Formats: sequence, C-alpha cells, structure tokens
Amino acid sequence: MVKSAIAFFAASVALLLSATIESAPVSLAKSGQTGALISASSFCIFLPPQYGGNIADNEDRAIAFCTESISSAPGAKILPDGFIQSANWVSNTDNNWVQVTGRIDRTKYGLDKNDGGGQYDMRAPVGAICAGYNAFVQITEPDDNIYCIRCCKNKSDCPVNKSTDGCKDVLKGNYS
Repeated sequence: MVKSAIAFFAASVALLLSATIESAPVSLAKSGQTGALISASSFCIFLPPQYGGNIADNEDRAIAFCTESISSAPGAKILPDGFIQSANWVSNTDNNWVQVTGRIDRTKYGLDKNDGGGQYDMRAPVGAICAGYNAFVQITEPDDNIYCIRCCKNKSDCPVNKSTDGCKDVLKGNYS
C-alpha cells in the first residue's frame, strides 16, 4: 500500500511537472508580441515582421514596433525614423482605455501604397497583448497613411468586429 501511494505520488508530480513545462511557453507572450501605450511619444504598434510586408497578409505574424525602447514591451523592435508622422493621444479615464491615432509615412517601412490595410488585435497575431490592458485593437491603412490603436481594460471598449470599416469609423480621433 505504501509503495503504491509513493508510486502514485511520484507519477502525479512527474505529470504535473511535465504539464507545467509543456504549457509554460504558451502562457508567456512571445518576444515581440507585447505592445504598450504609454504616451503620445512612447508607444508601440504592430507591423509585419519583414520590411515591405502586407498588413492583412501578416495578421498571424505581426510583431510590435515601438517609438523607443519600452521595458513593458520586451523584444519589440524600434520603428523606423520618420514612420510615425503624427501621434494624437486620448486617455478615457472613465472607461479605462487609451488610444493613439495619426499619420504614417508608409515608405519608411516599404509598405505598399495599394495596401488597404487590416486589423490586429488580441486574437491576431496570436498571443499579442497590450501591456497592462485586457484587449487592444489596431488598424493600419498604408494606402491612406493612417493608423490607430486602442488598449482597453474592458474588451467591449475595443471594437474588434469592424476590421473593414477603417480607423476613422472604428476609432474616432484626430488623423492629422
């Protein structure tokens, strides 16, 4: 009886350790999959991992690019100089969300002038998050040289079901 109890205990511990080791990488955001919105001059957006990539074609592979190194966005790359042309910050303290809207220069990252863009959010790229928030939605439209991103405490404040509507309809804001 004692031997079988010890064997059961050892098997349980081994199974628990095995499950923990196998699931550990899944529970941690991969390097480059965490964005952050700190201020109008310190934030991240998601872009295709390779220069010149199409926004929609890289839904599952996009990575975070930041205006500067941000400790809460490990593994994020730095945006090319001149890519962000304007950044308009809004903080809604009542609903606990923040957003940045503005203009980009698509040529600084080789984005196609005919790319109508697409949406990134907490579902795609897989594992992507906005540090300190439960949800985010980002739309980038290279053909119009605009972008928008909002990070939200409440998922309902980040409308992810309007990906084809574009920034100006999904996230009202200043795009100058």
